[in-house]
Amino acid sequence: MRRIRNLLFAVSASTVVFTGAQARIVDIEIVKTEPAFAGLAFGKVGGFELVTGKAHGVLDPNAAANAPIQDLALAPRNAKGMVEYTTDIAILRPADPKKSNNILLFNVINRGNKGAVSLFNADVPGDLAANNAVANAGDGWLQQQGYTTIWFGWQADVLPGNNRMTLTVPVARNKDGSSITGTVRSEIVVTAPATSVALSTGWFTGLTHAAYPTVSTDNKTPLADGFLPSLTVRARENAPRVAIPNAAWSFGACGEAKPDDRKICLSTGFQPGHQYEVLYRAKDPLVLGIGMAVARDLGTYMKSARSPTVHGPAVKTTIMGTSQSGRFIRTMLLLGFNRNETGSGKAFDAALPHIGGGLLGLNIRFGAPGRGWNDQVDHLSPAYEFPFSYSKQTDPLTGRSAGVLDRCAATNTCPTIVHAATVLEIWEGRQSLGFTDPLGRQDVADPPNVRSYIMASTQHAPAGLPLPTKAPFGACYQQSNPNPHTWTMRALLDGLTGWVRDGIAPPPSQIPTIAAGTLVAPDAVRFPAIPANGYGGVDRPAVRFLGVHNPLPVFDRGPGYKAGEISGVLGKEPPGIGTARYGVLVPQVDADGNDIGGIRNVYIQAPIGTYTGWNLFRDDWFANGFCTLAGSFVPFAANRAEREKTGDGRLSLEERYPTPGAYVAAVTKAAQGLVAQRLLLPDDANRLIAEAEAKGVRSGP
Repeated sequence: MRRIRNLLFAVSASTVVFTGAQARIVDIEIVKTEPAFAGLAFGKVGGFELVTGKAHGVLDPNAAANAPIQDLALAPRNAKGMVEYTTDIAILRPADPKKSNNILLFNVINRGNKGAVSLFNADVPGDLAANNAVANAGDGWLQQQGYTTIWFGWQADVLPGNNRMTLTVPVARNKDGSSITGTVRSEIVVTAPATSVALSTGWFTGLTHAAYPTVSTDNKTPLADGFLPSLTVRARENAPRVAIPNAAWSFGACGEAKPDDRKICLSTGFQPGHQYEVLYRAKDPLVLGIGMAVARDLGTYMKSARSPTVHGPAVKTTIMGTSQSGRFIRTMLLLGFNRNETGSGKAFDAALPHIGGGLLGLNIRFGAPGRGWNDQVDHLSPAYEFPFSYSKQTDPLTGRSAGVLDRCAATNTCPTIVHAATVLEIWEGRQSLGFTDPLGRQDVADPPNVRSYIMASTQHAPAGLPLPTKAPFGACYQQSNPNPHTWTMRALLDGLTGWVRDGIAPPPSQIPTIAAGTLVAPDAVRFPAIPANGYGGVDRPAVRFLGVHNPLPVFDRGPGYKAGEISGVLGKEPPGIGTARYGVLVPQVDADGNDIGGIRNVYIQAPIGTYTGWNLFRDDWFANGFCTLAGSFVPFAANRAEREKTGDGRLSLEERYPTPGAYVAAVTKAAQGLVAQRLLLPDDANRLIAEAEAKGVRSGP
């Protein structure tokens, strides 16, 4: 039997199996070990290796640590009474283990796709698939620091293909072995006309996500209890549902003789810019909540490989994830899955949820964790509900008292946390509720082990360059926001590493607040009028600021649903909607329309335009609703004459930066100020200043 350190850091055979229960991982199967990035070396750290394989684990359904997992008691068991799972794993590690920085960086994949490399490394080509994380290292910053990056499958409804990482978990069954059934509501949204789609098709889901099969492909005959599936359509979230006759649609693919219990056919076609909602009786739910135990068990297992020749005695584990994956981390903490199964310690020493406000509808019977929390698409999906903040609070609308960290605080197993988000998560994702009381009347401080940072004037993920030059701008009304996350996220990860490994506290939280007047009601935002323009040869409509936001009521999802734990059984679909609303606030802006509070990076302190955390859908797609996950970018006029001719009150580039030196001075001042606050790394500041000197005023980030 190989020792653990040999398994993780000295495997050279093409296939190795390690057997021996530890932290409930019982087998690690290494399929391949190969040079990463075509053998490229990264400074003093040198080359990297990519190890790929599978981890096989078991869960004790009677263990208290596993009790929160929905339907685990109804999962098939092996001869020892354990529930089994298998997950894909990938480890990107320094080829020389002595060059490690002693941090195992677990990147929670997003819908099966690897991340982290393209977030922290600059210059990674934008056309590379996210799941091909070692195709191009860009400037290689993450590797130059010596991080070991670990990926694993946790979302069991993700389908294999295109290098996606998967997790295999059992289907829950009734105790007599029969299928468990339940009503599933699936919101079907397409971006191109289609007559046949998977029942799981949505803005974020579809061909990559498994659909729950219908109990019957006959949509015209009621079931024994009288239930009849239905399909409706509406033009936007708050529009009335219009029933589509059952004779006009069917289960299966159009034109195929054999019915398909995971697809739906609409002969007139599903059209973009419409919400179709199918209610059907499904069967065979996956035990999705096992995904949280997978993270816990792998974190515990990998950290146990302590050897002076590998990491030394100070090895630390950090879990980070972007968007859906950040919500996974918060939900895992909420349900107590940072405490290892034996209760002897932490799985992860640090956590970095990135653009992951809210929670994740994972631990739910017939759950759909691939769905989001937007004001138009997936608005009714379980994703944002009390508790909102890391600190414990009392919710006046439900009477519950809770905080995201209650369980780990009770067992002394909370990680140190850097919470990083954009203003889009405030506008569209209700992120302000993580920083205030539930009614939005006063600020609430983070616990001592948490720092929160909002990246001002950024969208969920920066738009790729070049931006579209003709309307419609993709699905949106305006061009999207390209303001990058990379420089800020490097500084935040570096600060978190110093905190968890070296005991050096990171910078204070940087967020908009009620007290400072930078977090306000939507109708109090002083957004400037920005007229239609043709700056740079691109025709843009006038900015339409409506002061809208994504409101949040209390949802009634039925008696089997545990609202405080985002777990259980959805017994009411669509959910009931309460009349009371939480106090969702949004950022205040300056005279240019750029955010005042939070981390104002170099691009906002030396701006070339207005960068927002919101955008509207194009008029033929959910008109006046938020364009999902998109902000806006509207450049300044080139000179005073151009802006006055347009009627633009924002100063032009020429008025702001009358000489090339003036622009360089503005960039230098901003960069040096951020370095002093430890919100920008010195090397990155030097790069941004050098770019300003070489290229002059930017045409875009």
